[in-house]
Amino acid sequence: MAKDPRMGAYMIGVVSMRYGVHPQTLRLYEREGLLAPSRTEGKTRLYSDEDLERLEFILNLTRDLGVNLAGVEVVLGLRDRLNRMQEDVERLAQILEAAGLKDLPRSSSSTGLVKLTTHGLRKR
Repeated sequence: MAKDPRMGAYMIGVVSMRYGVHPQTLRLYEREGLLAPSRTEGKTRLYSDEDLERLEFILNLTRDLGVNLAGVEVVLGLRDRLNRMQEDVERLAQILEAAGLKDLPRSSSSTGLVKLTTHGLRKR
């Protein structure tokens, strides 16, 4: 049986030690809306594998790239939005495939987009 990556499994002390982050920093990330660990009935924070992946991404942005928390919030928002859009595209592709419309002809109108190639920019 596959483990659900959203299930809480790690307490704040374990996460703090594992990633070399002070527990107050983790609490700050939660207050800022960057992380949202689940809670037990006793209000203990439980971090899931999904939360840890998000924390690793945050730490990469802040430690390695020097991004401040406002920038992290913007990047995470864009990443979440992109993931939702990808899910929408996949659902639409499934609907089209189920309807037998998977291989629709493409429009021949010019988009005016620029295509990046290995040899530089090329206008479509």
